[in-house]
Amino acid sequence: MQDTQSDTLSPKDGWRESEVHIQVPDLEPHEVEDIPTFTVPGLLHRSIVEIIKATFSDHASRFFHYTPFKSFWHSNDIGSQPETQRVYDELYTCDAMFDAHKELQRQSSEPGCTLERVVAGMMLWSDSTHLANFGTASLWPIYLYFGNQSKYVRGKPKAGACHHLAYIPTLPSSFWDFYYGLTGDGPPVDVLAHCQRELMHAVWTMLLDEEFIYAYEHGIVIECPDGVLRRFYPRIFTYSADYPEKILLATIRKFGLCPCPRCLIPKDKIPEVGMIYDDRRRDTTCRVDSEARIFDINLVRKFIYEDGEGVKSKAVERVLLAKSMVPTTNAFSSLLRFGFNLFSMLVPDFMHEFELGVWKALFTHLVRIMIPPNSNFWAIDNPQIFSECIKHEKNGSS
Repeated sequence: MQDTQSDTLSPKDGWRESEVHIQVPDLEPHEVEDIPTFTVPGLLHRSIVEIIKATFSDHASRFFHYTPFKSFWHSNDIGSQPETQRVYDELYTCDAMFDAHKELQRQSSEPGCTLERVVAGMMLWSDSTHLANFGTASLWPIYLYFGNQSKYVRGKPKAGACHHLAYIPTLPSSFWDFYYGLTGDGPPVDVLAHCQRELMHAVWTMLLDEEFIYAYEHGIVIECPDGVLRRFYPRIFTYSADYPEKILLATIRKFGLCPCPRCLIPKDKIPEVGMIYDDRRRDTTCRVDSEARIFDINLVRKFIYEDGEGVKSKAVERVLLAKSMVPTTNAFSSLLRFGFNLFSMLVPDFMHEFELGVWKALFTHLVRIMIPPNSNFWAIDNPQIFSECIKHEKNGSS
């Protein structure tokens, strides 16, 4: 592949429709070429490389930050000792992007290339969404943001900073017929869960295609709005998702022995969160992608597809159970040779992990406290308690 200015000026970031293929376990031994394969149609997706070209060549990117920096706040309060504090408020002011930039500058340049090298900070997000209170209509979108842009701009709906990357399809009803044709019975729960994981990573394998892998290693030449050619290297920094999707992405078990997608802390140690030794455990038990982990996954997949073992058979559990792993090849492991650790991208999600979880439960508890004992009336209806701070809605309002 060669970089040309014509490619730079003509990003082809439109939508494509593809089908993905997943291998289906049927408890029968198979040769590699005869493993049952199911085709899932209807994957709508865009090229990550073309989105990067379109975004960084767009006029709106004139406010993007090409070089990360450290930001500090200096106190000038009269009568107190001057104080300086590090400010962490953007991706381009954090250590992760700062380190990625330094590493990029240290690596060898492309032959004959003297262009400025820039990290294109990718921030991914996905969430399966129901479209109606009644019925089964749903969407499973994947979004892409760029951390080179300020969060104050990214948060504006009219900024056009959210790039739709793909819409993940679900297993169609024909999958049940396909499995019945293989086994004479419907798919059990563990097979359905396995195939859903296979589908998620089949989609990401298609998104992280050869073009993206090449760009990750060699960069993409783009003419920026200031008329300067720069070479951009995509780097994945964050992937925001709720817990069910995080375990799909991390290829671990839901509420397994080690339920966290970022570390190997056992479930019985979770109540010790916030303690000093809990901090130490997080540092010493971080999940790390490795060739050894990939070897274990490939081994148990051989048990399942070639030897006819079950997804949760003893042979499989003996290898995977201790670390709550599952027999799915992780699509993000294709970046392991560049030093990418897929588990580090699964950052805490404040909305899913606090606002819709802890805070919602706390608020519900507080509302229940306001119900006086032996009374059919809510304390919230008493204007002497809340004055006019809370508006009372009449029954039937919406």
